[in-house]
Amino acid sequence: MGIKYSIMEAMVRMKKLFGEIYQGKRVLVTGHTGFKGSWLAKWLNLMGAEVFGYALKPPSTPDHISLLCLTINSMEADIRDSDKLYNFMHEIRPDIVFHLAAQALVRASYTDPVETYSTNVIGTLNLLEACRKIDSVKVIINVTSDKCYENKEWIWGYRENDPMGGFDPYSSSKGCAEILTSSYRNSYFNISGYGNKHNVLLSSCRAGNVIGGGDWAEDRLIPDIVRAAAGNYSVPIRNPLATRPWQHVLEAISGYLTLGWRLLEEKPEFAGAWNFGPGPEHNITVNELYKRSERHWDKLKMEHTEDRSQHHEAYLLMLDSSKAYRQLNWKPVWNIDKTIRKTILWYKGFYEKNMVNTEEDIQDYIYDAVNHNLVWAV
Repeated sequence: MGIKYSIMEAMVRMKKLFGEIYQGKRVLVTGHTGFKGSWLAKWLNLMGAEVFGYALKPPSTPDHISLLCLTINSMEADIRDSDKLYNFMHEIRPDIVFHLAAQALVRASYTDPVETYSTNVIGTLNLLEACRKIDSVKVIINVTSDKCYENKEWIWGYRENDPMGGFDPYSSSKGCAEILTSSYRNSYFNISGYGNKHNVLLSSCRAGNVIGGGDWAEDRLIPDIVRAAAGNYSVPIRNPLATRPWQHVLEAISGYLTLGWRLLEEKPEFAGAWNFGPGPEHNITVNELYKRSERHWDKLKMEHTEDRSQHHEAYLLMLDSSKAYRQLNWKPVWNIDKTIRKTILWYKGFYEKNMVNTEEDIQDYIYDAVNHNLVWAV
C-alpha cells in the first residue's frame, strides 16, 4: 500500500501531527544511530523538529541512519562520557530529550555484563544529571524495555506498577534504569514541585519486541532471517516456541511521541511510567512469526536448532497497555499481519531493489492512524 496523499498534502499533514507540538522544537535523541533511534529521528525531522543526536557510531553495516541521509547536528560519543554529554547538551540546549542510547541485546549482556550495566545504568545517570543542570530541558523520556519487569512467565500482561526485575544482565540493567528514573522523578523532578521548584517532567517507556525495516543488529530474529535470505542460506532459529509481543517500530515511536506531546503541554499528570505494547493477538511464537514472514519473501529459509548457550531467555512475556489506551488515548494501528508484511517488504525492497521505504512506511502508518481516528493523527 503506497502513500495516499500528494507530496504537498503529506507534508502539511505531517506538520500537524501531535498538535503541531514538535514543529521547531529542539529535540535530542540519544542513540539515534540505532534501530529505534533512527526511525524516531526521521519522524521528528519530517515534522519540522530541529533534531540533534548523541550516540556511538552505527552498530552495523549497512546501517539505517546513514541510509536516511538526515542532516542533523550530532556527536559521535559514548553516553558514559559525562563531560562530553553535558557539554554537547549545554551547547545545543534541547527542549526535550528522548533517551534511547543503550546496550540492547540480551545475549551480548551475558558476554559483557560490565558494558551492559555501565551503559544502561550509568549512561542513564549521566543523562539525567546533565538534564538536571541544563535549564532548557523541559521533558525527558527514558526508553527502557518490556524486559525490565520481574518476569514470572505468567499468562497476563505486566502493568506499570508491577515489580522491576530481570534474570539476565540486560533485563536487570533496564530494571535498574527504571528504578533510577523513578528516584530522579521523586527526588529532583517531583510533580508536586513542578512549576515552582523545577520545570522538568520525566517519564519512562516500555515497549514490546519491536520489528521493522533497518534493523541489522546481531542475534535478533528478523535481522538474522533477512540477512540469510539476502545471502541465500538458511538461518538457525533458537527457542521457536518463545512467545513475544511483536509490534512495528512505528507503534512504539507513536507512543513516545504521544507522551512527549502531553508533557510538552506542561501536564504533570503524565509524568510516570508507560507501557506501549501491542494487543493480545500480537503475542505469537517465534515459529509463527517466521511462518507468516515467509509469505512475503520466498527466499526466507529457517532451520530449528538446539540452543546450547545455556543462557536463560524468557519464554512468555506480555505487556498490559491499558493505562496508555485510557489516559493517553494511544492505541496500536497495524495488526500483526500488516506489521510482519511491512517489515519483510522493507528488507525485500532494500536487498532486491536498493530501496529505503522508511518515509513511505511512516506516511502509510499515519494514513491508517487517521482512519482509526487516533487523537495524535487527527
